[in-house]
Amino acid sequence: MHRVVALVHPPQSTFELSCAAEVFGIERGGLPTRYSFGVCTEHPGPVATYAGYAMSVTDGLDALEQADTVIIPGWLPTEEAPAPAVIQSLRRAHDRGARLVSICSGVFALAHTGLLDGRRVTTHWARADELAERFPAVSVDRDVLYVDHGDVATSAGAGAGIDLCLHLVRTDHGAGYAAQVARSMVMPPHREGGQLQYAAPPHPVQIDGSLAPLLEWVTARLGEPLTVEDLAAQAAVSARTLARRFTDQLGIGPGQWLLAQRIAVARELLETSDLPVDAVARRVGLSSATNLRRRFLSTLGTTPGAYRRAFRTDPQ
Repeated sequence: MHRVVALVHPPQSTFELSCAAEVFGIERGGLPTRYSFGVCTEHPGPVATYAGYAMSVTDGLDALEQADTVIIPGWLPTEEAPAPAVIQSLRRAHDRGARLVSICSGVFALAHTGLLDGRRVTTHWARADELAERFPAVSVDRDVLYVDHGDVATSAGAGAGIDLCLHLVRTDHGAGYAAQVARSMVMPPHREGGQLQYAAPPHPVQIDGSLAPLLEWVTARLGEPLTVEDLAAQAAVSARTLARRFTDQLGIGPGQWLLAQRIAVARELLETSDLPVDAVARRVGLSSATNLRRRFLSTLGTTPGAYRRAFRTDPQ
């Protein structure tokens, strides 16, 4: 029996904890039970949660000594460093061969152990910059749903914790067993793509200053074969000056911004219309389904078809 222990910290996010508990802590009829699940905390007793209630946790850090997998299901506020006793317990568990796993913001606690230095990790896309700034020795991948190194694994936003947990089940016991667990949860055993497809696309109304009129002009003409030179001519500046203004105001070049807008509109069309993928590509100025697919793969890590299947809005 593989022993999974979740290390909770007040105030605890109940959803991240539930991701781990649902995958590893439920006995399912007709399916062999391969895991036991428990919860521990630094100071046993009532643990406050963000859901407005406290939960009673009776096990302390000594529970980690028997764990085969230790899960940190979120760690908020992220600015709060784990106590030395917590860091030492995590390091001891890792030294004796336990697998350490973080869900969403839990990576911040794991990073304090030093075990992530020089490794690729992930977290929620909205916290990726903070993680990279605070832990420069860690390589932050902003796109993927999870990263698994075998001895340590990290997931993106809270929902991606389920993806990671199912991946770990698949690694431990094979695709067939993991598929049965996922089916009982009414979840796909594997989601396509990375987390950037779930981030809200940028919108021109968020931009102030001298670029705003140009951005509105471009947005109304995305179906046209616009180039950076076209944008510069419309703004009556050189391409170099335009690039500098984009970098100053948006942090990216005009070509990158233009592609992001095309992808954003394509996403909306795939979600809300029945247009063929080739027609969507032409509507956003990407010329062909092949080009749209290539751009989707490089930008979002998934295909237009897979994106439509995941996000198609049924007509009212």
